[in-house]
Amino acid sequence: MKRKLPTALAVSLAIGIALPATASAKPQAARPKAPLPISAERLSADVKVLASDEFEGRAPGTAGEDKTIDWLVRQLKAIGLKPGGPDGSWTQAVPLVRTQLGKDGTMAANGRGQAIPLVQLRDIYVSTVRPVDRVQIAAAPLVFVGYGVSAPERKWDDFKGVDLKGKVAVFLINDPDFEAAAGEPVAGQFGGKRMTYYGRWTYKFEEAARRGAIGALIVHDTPGAGYGWNTVTAPGGENYDIAAAPPRVALQGWLQEDAARRLFAAAGQDLAALRKAARSADFRPVDLGLTFSADLPVTHEALMSRNVLAKLDGAKRPKEVVMYGAHWDAYGQGAPDAQGRTIRPGANDDGLGVAGLLDIARAFRRGPAPARSVVFAFWSGEERGLLGSETYATKPVYRAADTVANITLDILQTGGPSRDVMLVGQGQNSLEDDLAAAARAQGRIVTPEALPERGLFYRADHFPLAKRGVPTLLLMAISGAPDLVDGGRAAGQAWLEAYMRCYHQTCDAWSKNMNFASAAQDATLAYRVGRDLANSTRWPQWRAGSEFLQARTADRGKVAAQR
Repeated sequence: MKRKLPTALAVSLAIGIALPATASAKPQAARPKAPLPISAERLSADVKVLASDEFEGRAPGTAGEDKTIDWLVRQLKAIGLKPGGPDGSWTQAVPLVRTQLGKDGTMAANGRGQAIPLVQLRDIYVSTVRPVDRVQIAAAPLVFVGYGVSAPERKWDDFKGVDLKGKVAVFLINDPDFEAAAGEPVAGQFGGKRMTYYGRWTYKFEEAARRGAIGALIVHDTPGAGYGWNTVTAPGGENYDIAAAPPRVALQGWLQEDAARRLFAAAGQDLAALRKAARSADFRPVDLGLTFSADLPVTHEALMSRNVLAKLDGAKRPKEVVMYGAHWDAYGQGAPDAQGRTIRPGANDDGLGVAGLLDIARAFRRGPAPARSVVFAFWSGEERGLLGSETYATKPVYRAADTVANITLDILQTGGPSRDVMLVGQGQNSLEDDLAAAARAQGRIVTPEALPERGLFYRADHFPLAKRGVPTLLLMAISGAPDLVDGGRAAGQAWLEAYMRCYHQTCDAWSKNMNFASAAQDATLAYRVGRDLANSTRWPQWRAGSEFLQARTADRGKVAAQR
């Protein structure tokens, strides 16, 4: 008799995603024998509150933020934690700029005797982070820069000295070897399918600005980006940035893949052929012979958002800090969906991470005071580019050199109990060994992320801390299909595909069909890894090949010299 999938997983499996072989040894027990310190029921209850209409999608700088912050502080006080922010406060200021494009603007490409209108949301998706009343670009040359990578350490330069001042740079998403076939010279030069930071849209926009471009457009494709066009357009022309950010391009965004093909064809170019050419170190930028014009109204405002910080003082070494993190923000309100819903409640992303941190804090309070201090950080502005955690990392309350580790929860699995836990960023640091040990105690195994091309290691709030040398551990369920106790990896794939259709959408909502058992398992892993560190003298280490090792070595060296 064929096993029926749980109700929440009854979706089509016709579209498969190739997964790497997992460990051959199955865990002896799929479920832990002892009760978990993290309550699935409490996780569900807290997520139901955070994802309710009352919180209006938890967008920074809105009434939804005020309600979220007030609720969080009440919970933290009830748990018995102390304020962990600057000067004994519960919050840290996050000065932001919010912008919103108007709907009556125009965009077009021109050249070779034709005008090509570009319709926002259909052909193109753009926004600005400049606090201006209007973005006007007049006949700026379009220049294709391949993957837009400048990596001297890999002997790679896509720009070859081209002058981008006043021009619009057009990029491919991901890394130069993302689509490389075996035997191509570039294969493996950028980690194969595992995205490096050069593959992230944030890097590409930053690089365009550094080179004086007036605009930056990325050709979207779902495999390379790791998400569909509906996720790209989810902000609806709204954007945020840190108030004191470095210079940015006037307009940044994406070209829908079919629209990009038509645009390149109008320029007398074959996008597929240029993709292949861009995988060579000899690639040189291509002037498309087209210009880009835009005239878009913008509303903008300065606003003050907040991170929430709470702490549990260490009994023996209070200056040494184990930090947990999750982001409280979601996408607020947007255009109505087919059912007329406008609130994007962010139940899993990242209401569940917030709920996990709260219950981890409760677990700590039930036990004896840890030797080291434990800090719980609830970040603002993650959905707009890790803005809250980057603000903290720039102005830390606790020095990076004194921060033992950062453990981040961002999207946990709600398909049911799982035989494994997904590891993002395999090979980065020794915390993965701690995770493996904690998983074994649950009768589970660790499975390396099956979708490394999504670049998840660079997409969550641990990353600003990692850049400053703090060893990090990220639990993020969209990194691959879990091996569910009920239905195996096929059922896990069904859960993943169903969730990705709701990623950043109105349907990322609390439901009675959500199964929080595995989320409780994974939050328990995070708790036990952090608890063991908080009661030890160990300092997790970056692996020899990690790009973050040098920052940690230098920072810790300064502290040792001061002592």
